Amino acid sequence: MSLRPGMASANGVDKDATRNKMNQSQDKQARLLAADAGHFSLIRALHLADLITELNGFCGVMSIFSSLRYCLGAPNDYGNLWAALAFMPFGLFFDFLDGKVARWRKKASLMGQELDSLADLLSFGMAPAAAAFAMGLRSPGDHLLLTFFVLCGLTRLARFNVTVSALPKDATGKSQYFEGTPIPTTLGLVGVMAFFLSKGWLLDNVPYGTYATGTMFEFHPITLVFALHGCFMVSKTIHIPKP
Repeated sequence: MSLRPGMASANGVDKDATRNKMNQSQDKQARLLAADAGHFSLIRALHLADLITELNGFCGVMSIFSSLRYCLGAPNDYGNLWAALAFMPFGLFFDFLDGKVARWRKKASLMGQELDSLADLLSFGMAPAAAAFAMGLRSPGDHLLLTFFVLCGLTRLARFNVTVSALPKDATGKSQYFEGTPIPTTLGLVGVMAFFLSKGWLLDNVPYGTYATGTMFEFHPITLVFALHGCFMVSKTIHIPKP
């Protein structure tokens, strides 16, 4: 059924008005960030959605610290490891919430886009790698594979920031799909680690053992799953439809 011309026109006007308001918000933020006056001009420039994005980053940092605390404590005390894994889904909650708040308040933020990528790298790149290290993936080969995983996440986020404006858009102006798997999908790996932790499969009991033991190439085969996921993130041909 076709819409009446008046309805289509009204919808178009509404979208243009929203777009103009968001552009004005971006211009105001840019002026505040460029201002020399005041030590706290940066704080004034942040939108509510940006502060929520900071909470995503907070969860990522707390997860990393929790993994480090486990490494410094008793190997049979899993409390810090459970905390490390639990902070990451909370990061995803704030990652979803900041976008909803930005659309609700009609305040887009160029700085928010950068904050979002940096927070995602902490919560869904560095935090899972730190948890994997804490759980026993600590050999030289593991280090290289986990580093590859994190760098793939870094590259995927940088590509998104550069290409997001060129991707096909739907009627609301949102991109129709993601190129490569989005970095929050690493929570699937977090779920696997939570299962291993519930079974006590960590440190000397990591499943599938090690290869090239005692050499500089020693690694746990399970780390290859992280490297494979990194390849999926930077893939150009994998298109994930946006919900």
